[in-house]
Amino acid sequence: MKHIEVSSVNTDYSELLRLRDGIYASDLFVAAVSWLDFFTWLSDHPSTIDDICSAMEIHNRPADVMLTLFMARQLVVRRDEHYHLTPFAREHLVRTATRNLSPYFDTMKERPACKDMLHVLRTGQPISWGSKQGEDEWALAIGKSDVAQNFTAAMDSRGAYLAGSMAEAIDYTGYQSLLDVAGGSGIYACSVATLNKLERIAVLEKPPVHKVAEYSIAKRGMSEQISVIPQDMFEGLPFGYDIHLFSNALHDWGKTKVETLISNSYQALPPGGRVVIHDAHLNASKTGPLPIAEYSVLLMSSTEGKCYSIGEIDEMLSNAGFYPKIRPNAPSLSYSYCMLIRLLTSTLCQQLKCFFEVSGYDNCCSAKY
Repeated sequence: MKHIEVSSVNTDYSELLRLRDGIYASDLFVAAVSWLDFFTWLSDHPSTIDDICSAMEIHNRPADVMLTLFMARQLVVRRDEHYHLTPFAREHLVRTATRNLSPYFDTMKERPACKDMLHVLRTGQPISWGSKQGEDEWALAIGKSDVAQNFTAAMDSRGAYLAGSMAEAIDYTGYQSLLDVAGGSGIYACSVATLNKLERIAVLEKPPVHKVAEYSIAKRGMSEQISVIPQDMFEGLPFGYDIHLFSNALHDWGKTKVETLISNSYQALPPGGRVVIHDAHLNASKTGPLPIAEYSVLLMSSTEGKCYSIGEIDEMLSNAGFYPKIRPNAPSLSYSYCMLIRLLTSTLCQQLKCFFEVSGYDNCCSAKY
């Protein structure tokens, strides 16, 4: 059996990832300054997100991402659900301010990427993947074989850095099988397989991505250890696995679809099953970390999703029936990636799954910025 080398390097690659993942954050900022004149308006109208959406004629999802970015940049603060300018933003981003820098950013407003951000704010709909001319949005583009292959290869290259730490952080005691939901190339499942702690591992992927997964897993010599299930995760998950892994999967989808996926997991897991969510998460107050707030802009613009906060994920898990219990001193993972592990048990009522003991890594990990 071949062993895949993942997360074994000691170099800090996080700044390289940030160059790509934060690429649209500046464009969103310029769109807010120069197209919406957001900061001038907010200086006179401290408002809730709903009032901001109504006044600016923008949609809630991109507005939430925008406000999170501005809080992470310390340009905006939230008090009692109302957003206010910080003194710094009031001094430099309000048109009537003596030291107003808005005209400086106005020189960039005609850039296509800035207009793309304005489009997403106005419509709530993602643009084409990677701003490629004539391409569909990500959810549709991924159904094309060439796009599926290129996107999966991109995620595979990043996974080579992240997967090993994730696999080692999971406690497999008492578990026999794992289903990697929307597992892409299978890089994370392969990392788990190298530990030889489970009897059965499978990657679930929607066609045509499942073909890429089969090829990638075979290339790593792990076809005997890992099977591939061609299936749409929104149509339900197969029974027979006691760990479900969602690695960098939930952030591609809006809240309603994320709730569907969590519910599907809950329904398919046996009593005592575990769901592992490995993703880039904001803190509970949605004020950072800044690299994750920047990455959320990319997701907002290219997919139906965003980076969710720890609080948002906890709420969705709890609503589905999972009950979170914080495990202190969670191990640190690179690039502020969070490991959330929800352990579902039912000692009193297995049929109704009424009582649960849950353990997990429940706080964002420190970044190296």
